[in-house]
Amino acid sequence: MQHVKQRKNELPLGGLNWELKGFWPWVPIKGTSMEIGNELMGVTDWMPATVPGGVHQDLYQAGLIENPYIDLNSLKCEWVENRWWVYRCCFNAPHLDGEYTELLCKGLDYEALIYWNGTLLGEHVGMYEPAVFDVTGLLIPGEQVELLIVLKHAPDEMGQIGKTSQTYTQKSRFNYKWDFSTRLVNIGIWDELLLKSRHAVSLDDIHLQSDIEDGIGVITLQAGIQRAGGGAGEGQPLTLMARVKDPAGQEVAAVEQQVKPGTGERQGEVRMLIPGPQLWYPNGYGDQPLYSVEITLRDDHLVYDSRNLRTGIRKLEYAPNEGAPADALPYTIVINGVKIYIKGANLTPLDHLYGNVGAARYDWMVHLAAEANMNMLRIWGGGIIEREYLYELCDAHGLLIWQEFIQSSSGIDNEPSKRPEFLSLLKRSAVSALVSRRNHVSLSIWSGGNELMSRPNVPSTYEDENLKMLKGLVAVYDPQRLFLPTSASGPVQYITAEKGVSHDVHGHWKYEGNPQHYKLYGEADHLFHSEFGVDGLSSIRSIRKFLGAEHQRPVPMTDSLVWRHHGEWWDTYSRDLELFGKIESLACFAECSQWIQAEGLRFILEANRRRQFNNSGSIIWQLNEPWPNVTCTNLVDYYNESKMAYYWVKETFAPFRASLDYRSLNYTCGQAVAIPLYVVTNGSSCKFSVTAQLLITEGQVLAEETFSGTAERGRALLAGSYTFTAPDTADGLFYVRLRSTTEPDEPGGDDYAGNAGHDVCSGSADVCCPADNVYFFSTRPSSLYAPALDNHGARLEIQSTGVWQEDTMVSGTGRQVWVNSYTVTNTGGTAALHIHPFEATELYWMNASESYFTLFPGEARTVRITCSLREGELFTKLKAGEDNRSSAGVTAGVTPTIQPDVRFTCFGSSNDN
Repeated sequence: MQHVKQRKNELPLGGLNWELKGFWPWVPIKGTSMEIGNELMGVTDWMPATVPGGVHQDLYQAGLIENPYIDLNSLKCEWVENRWWVYRCCFNAPHLDGEYTELLCKGLDYEALIYWNGTLLGEHVGMYEPAVFDVTGLLIPGEQVELLIVLKHAPDEMGQIGKTSQTYTQKSRFNYKWDFSTRLVNIGIWDELLLKSRHAVSLDDIHLQSDIEDGIGVITLQAGIQRAGGGAGEGQPLTLMARVKDPAGQEVAAVEQQVKPGTGERQGEVRMLIPGPQLWYPNGYGDQPLYSVEITLRDDHLVYDSRNLRTGIRKLEYAPNEGAPADALPYTIVINGVKIYIKGANLTPLDHLYGNVGAARYDWMVHLAAEANMNMLRIWGGGIIEREYLYELCDAHGLLIWQEFIQSSSGIDNEPSKRPEFLSLLKRSAVSALVSRRNHVSLSIWSGGNELMSRPNVPSTYEDENLKMLKGLVAVYDPQRLFLPTSASGPVQYITAEKGVSHDVHGHWKYEGNPQHYKLYGEADHLFHSEFGVDGLSSIRSIRKFLGAEHQRPVPMTDSLVWRHHGEWWDTYSRDLELFGKIESLACFAECSQWIQAEGLRFILEANRRRQFNNSGSIIWQLNEPWPNVTCTNLVDYYNESKMAYYWVKETFAPFRASLDYRSLNYTCGQAVAIPLYVVTNGSSCKFSVTAQLLITEGQVLAEETFSGTAERGRALLAGSYTFTAPDTADGLFYVRLRSTTEPDEPGGDDYAGNAGHDVCSGSADVCCPADNVYFFSTRPSSLYAPALDNHGARLEIQSTGVWQEDTMVSGTGRQVWVNSYTVTNTGGTAALHIHPFEATELYWMNASESYFTLFPGEARTVRITCSLREGELFTKLKAGEDNRSSAGVTAGVTPTIQPDVRFTCFGSSNDN
């Protein structure tokens, strides 16, 4: 029995002492044997359970399964999805302030029966629509309650390969096997459980929108006034009050309206005007001030209900792309009159077992996205409707949300399912998502799902019955947002060299080879690129956590079942041998693979951005992965180690970028080369100076040319053509480095409502520090980069510029981090390629202001490091009451007793990290 601290009108149930037990199907309902009358005891004993959480983590903690993320262990866990699981919790019924009490179950995964002291409250199917039960007559304050939740075995749904037209559930499909995951089907209570009381009348169906009209901020609030039965409030007029406070806490608007209770009808609508508003912008375009909106429903004597929401004030519009065909959808997002070039990534669930993902992992992932200069996350339709907390973080960090409904392609056919039971479930989960997520200012696009196609390479349209239903729901529940039928939305599915047919496209997901990669992406004419990627290995430190020692050697997928199990589709072995020659160690393989992933992605992003706003943006597949892969298309691996591609994407997404539009990685010695040089900015207009240098490995500058001019906001500019002769070097390698400086142009008058967008120099009026963009070329006909493996002439000297200082994470999540700065100097005689830090204690997640940069002899760079204690990683056995903060000797407000240990290394180093 547990006595808990309770709030005035609700009691969270997630923190109570839950237990879990497994059974064969239907056994929990029967209880005893029909033949002999004995108790049917189940396949496990009762064990401690975590709510929210998932069955697998609890089984691991109880010693009943091995770590499913290591080697082939997940194959031994597939029995779990075929059992029934019973969650049990006992508590004293609280006294709550209200006449009616409901049990609210937000995350039942997937098919459940709910019992209150042996009474069946009801059954529920679906992950996303909350199960709500009236327990008013059952709840007697002070009396013991036994709450049982029976979860049936997981439905037999399809993974990545199957027939979309036969889909019949709203269960997250990536669990059933995808190219970046295994088959490990989550069962559990993955979101919040609580008892919530309300009065006879209450607020319902709240819809908050913001806009700008003639420079004045407008917040519109709509609310349904729900009445339950007779009693207080019946037939009496009530007052709906709304108060708005600015980010500093000062009240800036207050409105009252008389309303009459109905039965679920939308009775209240108020408009609040905010003169001189602080405008909300996406990351990189301005700040993200959030206003609080307090809503109360009351009469002269009693407050019946109240809510507190936060929102940003902004004007959201959509525009056709420049030069787009007349039949193209409007892919350009306009915020506060400013066109936003999309620089984003696709977000998969943070873990296979998503119920066990805590706030710390969400904090860090959003932090990484914002630090990488991203301004959009696409929440992919094969995953989940994410927890509310993620959307709150995106509001605070300026990350626009593209939210898909839970549908995805299947390969054999990709047509949206029309099965009646599926359409019913889809409608319910869609309405739930619309109502619960539409109040977030970051939400910008709804989509019917991922890669839905009426026939091969032809995306489905609004005419499809399934998608027409969803479009109608968006029009009713969230008409301010754009609804796209699917991603990609066509008229062809995949990127192609054919001209005039690509609007929103996907692909490809591999490095296309030299020079094919550069011709395809450099000459493409698509309007939007909502999914594409290049694959690369995880960090060597991560791979060692989930591969046994006997598997830690470079092999192709054909030669290892274990490697195949952790990333079959993403074999880069032959690709990397072609470019680097013989690869001896796993650490070397990881370095080579990550280099080509970073190179391939950088070119795609730069090519797309050079066509801004004919091309309206890039959304990389993918930011993260929910399962530890040896190799994958992600930027950040399962253990939150940022790959080389993450940092090159961060540089490519910088507010100002200078780039080369080349078509090959190799040239013959003495060849005359002319490469167009472009600059682009998404901030205010700026003056720029870009110096192009031709260098060799020993650091000698063979040629240099400077390009200067003025870059206009939102425009790419051809600054000139950089011409040089391919040099004959000792190692066959040469480099072109672009060193850029910018300073603000004269203030313009084109900023919306008098609010200046984010300056290209991160808001500073000073001249920016030089930014480097280094391209790596070869004069070798094959094994282009092989000489880089033998480069041992570089020497790194590292000096910390201070002690670790405690700080809090950007955007006010309150998460504790530690920061320090290091100066890195190359004291050797050859270039140090791809210098990067790593955190050696493995107790911290780490992010760097820059990483995988190159220093020529005698050059130095200062890097700021941010570290955050790892929290909430799964399958770590802990003593009762412990978490992985205690292993570092940390208490609130106290510097860790084990401080971060940051070291630096570079490509080709003998240090096998």
